[in-house]
Amino acid sequence: MGFKRVVVTGLGALTPIGNTVPEYWNSLINGVSGAALIKSFDTTLFKTKFACEVKGFDADAFLGRKDARKLDPFVQYALYSTEEAVKDAGVDFSKLDTSRIGVIWGSGIGGLKTFLDEVVNFAKGDGSPRFNPFFIPKMIADIAPGHISIKYGLRGPNFSTVSACASSNNSLIDSFNYIRLGKANMFISGGSEAIINEAGIGGFNAMHALSVRNDDPATASRPFDLDRDGFVAGEGAGTIILEELEHAKARGAKIYAEMMGGGMSADAYHMTAPHPDGLGAALVMRSALEDAGLQASDIDYVNVHGTSTPIGDPQEIKAIQDVFGEDIYRINISSTKSMTGHLLGAAGAVEAIASILALNHGIIPPTINHFTDDPTFDPKINFTFNKAQKRDINIVQSNGFGFGGHNASVIFKKYEA
Repeated sequence: MGFKRVVVTGLGALTPIGNTVPEYWNSLINGVSGAALIKSFDTTLFKTKFACEVKGFDADAFLGRKDARKLDPFVQYALYSTEEAVKDAGVDFSKLDTSRIGVIWGSGIGGLKTFLDEVVNFAKGDGSPRFNPFFIPKMIADIAPGHISIKYGLRGPNFSTVSACASSNNSLIDSFNYIRLGKANMFISGGSEAIINEAGIGGFNAMHALSVRNDDPATASRPFDLDRDGFVAGEGAGTIILEELEHAKARGAKIYAEMMGGGMSADAYHMTAPHPDGLGAALVMRSALEDAGLQASDIDYVNVHGTSTPIGDPQEIKAIQDVFGEDIYRINISSTKSMTGHLLGAAGAVEAIASILALNHGIIPPTINHFTDDPTFDPKINFTFNKAQKRDINIVQSNGFGFGGHNASVIFKKYEA
C-alpha cells in the first residue's frame, strides 16, 4: 500500500511583523524588523531590553475577558492563528468526519507567563497555597491542542510536540505521517510560544544567548553577519492545515503546496550548543530529502534555522555545504528570523508558512540586517541579504534546531495534480 499524498490547504499566523498571513508576508518581502524595546514589563535591570513582541493583539476582544483569563498567552495565540487557518481552508467541520481530524501542536516551553505569575504571587504571600485553579491547565504545554480540539469538536489524534525550537516542525512531521499512513484525513498543526516576560528574557540572558544591541533593536537580529551577537526573542503562533489530497479535492479546497517529507535527528553532543561540524543538521536535511524521495539538487530555497548566534550560524552552513555540495551556489538561503526574531517552539510553523508562501509567489524573503561580511562564509553563497529576490521556486526546505540537540527539517513542493 502506497503512502497518501498530503497537501496544505490553510494558513494562519500571528507574528511580530503581522497579525494575519497577508500582513506577515507583506512584511517579510519588504524586510520589516519586528524588534523594538519591550513594552510588556520593566527591563531596567535586564541585559537585553528588546524583543520581537506581538503587536496590537487584544485577547479580551478575541476571546472575551472571562475566557481570556483562563488561557496563557501561548494558547491565546494558538487559537487566534488557528481561526485564521480554518477560515482560510474553508473548512465546515459539521460536514466532515471529525473522528479523523486531529490536532498536533508544538510549544517549546508552554505557559511560562502563567508559571511565573503564580510563583511570584505565592512568594509574595504568607505561605498559604493560594493558587489559581487554572494554574496547571493554563501552564501545561499540551493544553493548546486540547483547546483547539474542544473549540472545533475534533476527535482525532491530539497531542503536543516538545522539542525546543524544533517543536512545530516536529508537529508538522507527525501530522504528515498520520495522514500519509491513512490514519487521519486532516490535521490542524503548528506551534505557539509566549516567553517575552521576566523569566524568559532573564533566563536566556543568563545563558548569554540573546543579543544585547539595546541601542539599535531593529538591526539586532543579524544572521550570518560578522557582528552578530545572539538571537532576538520572538513570540506568536503559526497554523498549517494539512490534509489528505483526495479529501481536500472532494471538498473543493484550494491547495497551497504538497508536503513531501520530513526528517528528524539528534546532535547527541551538548545540551545547548550545536555540533561544531554540523553533523546533526546535515543528518536531518539528508533524512528529510530521503523521506521526500528527492536529491539536494531538487531544492531551490532553504529557510534556515539561522538564529544570529556566533556558533549556531556557521554550523548550519557547514551542514548545508556538506549536504548540497556545489548545489549550494544554485539555491537561495535566507533566515526570516532576521525579521521575526526567534519564536522558539513556534518558529518551525511560522517559517514553514514563509517557505510555502515563497513557493506560491516566487519570491525569496530576505535575510535583513546584513552589514559586514563574515570571512568564514563562502562569498559565493546566496544568503539573500537585505532584499527579497524573485525566482522560480519548485521545492523548499525549512530547518529547525533546538536545545537538547533536537533537529527537524520539512520539505514542501508546488502542488501538481
